[in-house]
Amino acid sequence: MVTFRGAWDRDRTASFLVEATVPIRLACHSTGGRLWMLSLWFEYRDERLHCATSAHADVVDYLEGDDEVAFEVSTNEPPYKGVRGNGTASLSIDEDKRQLRSLIDRYLGDRESSLAQRLLSGDREEVHIEIDPRRVYTWDFTERMADVEPDTSG
Repeated sequence: MVTFRGAWDRDRTASFLVEATVPIRLACHSTGGRLWMLSLWFEYRDERLHCATSAHADVVDYLEGDDEVAFEVSTNEPPYKGVRGNGTASLSIDEDKRQLRSLIDRYLGDRESSLAQRLLSGDREEVHIEIDPRRVYTWDFTERMADVEPDTSG
């Protein structure tokens, strides 16, 4: 059972995760026991976070050795808000690249770009990473940052 704490309830948290199109930051342990963090595209459905990556990515080996993860999905511009938590990850073959196709549609809008074509190439094997959250914490600094303008100079 997922424990939700912080600024938002379960429904508001789900809405944020469904709408957010920033990468998830995923932390795990490497095969040497050291901490490792990476960013992945994700989607939220059935109270789980779903990602895809190359079957040959280091994170696949790491998660096979230790399925415990921490994660964060947050805005990159003020007002800062987001979701962080921990849980477990499971891996499966991404049959017909269904998960990857869904993520490409979500983040790129279509499958026509050279990036999409490269990711969908026939020689690339994909793995579906499913994160089952155990504890979720949310924050929303909208009120305290009401008069802060995002920096658009960069």
